[in-house]
Amino acid sequence: MEEASCHSLPADIDANGIVRSSRDLPPAHYTFQIKKFSVLFETEVKKCKSGQFEVGGYYWRLVLHTNGKKNKNSHVSLYLAIQNQNNLSLGWEANVNFRFFVFDQIRNKYLCIQDGSVRRFHNLKPKWGFAQLLSHDTLNDPSNGYIVDDSCILGVEVFVIKGIGKGVCLSMINQPQINYFTWRVDKFDTLKESYYFSNVFPVEGRKWKLKLYPRGVMATVADGFLSLFLQPDDSEIVTPNQKLYAKYKLRIRDQVNSNHLERTVSHWFDSSKVFWGYPTFSSLRDLKDPSNGYLVGDALFVECKIDVISVVKDFSGRMI
Repeated sequence: MEEASCHSLPADIDANGIVRSSRDLPPAHYTFQIKKFSVLFETEVKKCKSGQFEVGGYYWRLVLHTNGKKNKNSHVSLYLAIQNQNNLSLGWEANVNFRFFVFDQIRNKYLCIQDGSVRRFHNLKPKWGFAQLLSHDTLNDPSNGYIVDDSCILGVEVFVIKGIGKGVCLSMINQPQINYFTWRVDKFDTLKESYYFSNVFPVEGRKWKLKLYPRGVMATVADGFLSLFLQPDDSEIVTPNQKLYAKYKLRIRDQVNSNHLERTVSHWFDSSKVFWGYPTFSSLRDLKDPSNGYLVGDALFVECKIDVISVVKDFSGRMI
């Protein structure tokens, strides 16, 4: 429901920040009429409660103290109290913005009383309101129209601010367990396809694979370089908003001298950049040079070590 604003020229703001203004529209959520209002002052009844009403998924009551509360005997106090606490979940809380109304029955207008604050209702604080809603003199002054024919009409609007429950926790995992993968590429000189994928390997619950272009990914370097990339498996990034960070090493093993060819990469993977690495990882001339030890028996060992990886979970602990 759209909030109806309160208007007054001018608005009255007291020392406690409580704003009193007026408007034509009646309260949107609940009206509480009290007849024989004077009887409340004459008896020893310290407070009276409205009926129960529902707003925003909660049940409420208005609680009126005719002779004030907290030693405010010169004022009436009005509170909004949440009901049926035993039926609410453990640790419940409700964040609420509310405003009270007193009907001016002479001018057919509503005095709107609010402080603009969002109040947190919970098990230890199930009631909020104003200890000095109106002074007795103001309330009983016939010219104000708040009590006519011994009848007073109060009202309230309650706006429950509900979270949508969305949020994530981002963690950067340094040196995750089982973060190393080796891919043996046999018969390198006979590879005919433009690119090849390794088997999928897991790191911190995410699936990865290597992408190898035996003769280069770019037309300008075709037949001159080997291109090597890391990418998440197709099942990992399924929406445009998903991102996955990794800092990793791509390596071709020197099978003779252990003088490996290695490059370090860091990248945020998303749906627009699904693989990342080096288009010119190694020239084919260096790759096939026997003294480098990269290609032995027409077999190549490609390796990947992921040093840092992002892990994103929702607040239920589910990885997303």
